[in-house]
Amino acid sequence: MNLLQPISALMTTELHTLSPSDDLWTAKTVFDKHHIHHIPVVEFKEIVGMLSKTDLNLFIHGFNKGKDAAASEKRLKETQVGEIMTEQLAKLEASDRLRTALEVFKMNRFHALPVVKDSTDLIGIITTHDIIVALASQPVKLEDYGSM
Repeated sequence: MNLLQPISALMTTELHTLSPSDDLWTAKTVFDKHHIHHIPVVEFKEIVGMLSKTDLNLFIHGFNKGKDAAASEKRLKETQVGEIMTEQLAKLEASDRLRTALEVFKMNRFHALPVVKDSTDLIGIITTHDIIVALASQPVKLEDYGSM
């Protein structure tokens, strides 16, 4: 992997997004249906937050102690995404280098970064998973390891 290539080379552009006013039941449905771990939260095309599956699970498990499934579903339908999403986001531009994304991931506990145009318009997302998949798909050259 070339760490100097632009983020656009690995970012995901087919996104599932939520609005801050969507309920958490909708968010749970999106996570379950698409098997993803991060959902950008947008108003029009502007990124305003990020909801992770971990955020949702912490909300569910924090509330569910001793509660039944019906109470949990009701609570998810009554709580908006904007109430638990992460708002202070690092953002990258599509032309930023992969090395920049790696530095942000290394310095923070983020596992997903929105990719924006004009500082706010969401055009993609890059995740640690995207980078791992790219690394794992590279061919292994035995000569790089010498004699074993």
